[in-house]
Amino acid sequence: MILEIDPLGEEPIYKQLRDQIILGIAQQQLKAGDLLPSVRMLADELGVNPMTVSKAYNLLKEEGYLITDRRNGTIVTERSNFDARAKKIYEQRLALLLAEGYLHQQSKEKILHDVETYLNTYSKGCDES
Repeated sequence: MILEIDPLGEEPIYKQLRDQIILGIAQQQLKAGDLLPSVRMLADELGVNPMTVSKAYNLLKEEGYLITDRRNGTIVTERSNFDARAKKIYEQRLALLLAEGYLHQQSKEKILHDVETYLNTYSKGCDES
């Protein structure tokens, strides 16, 4: 998986990393058990401060996407259900995203088509669960 950051973008770099790793997991570019590069290795590769990568990894650990094993490094976890806090955040973000689409004149049909298109890219190889 190739991570690309926009150092001049409005989104903080740690959030860009977090979001791209989540997309990579959803699209099966990263699978449960895959080992991620060390904080220093990824920071060097991207040309960013190691604290930035550490912040992204820590956020992903808190959210349950990664675990760290002192001997093996940072590993992608198995998919799991939302806990109550995560479900609330998901619903709030989804509501905001849908509201933005609506306010930008997207029809219900277009929004549903877009949702279906993205879900199809994530569900390849995941339908057995």
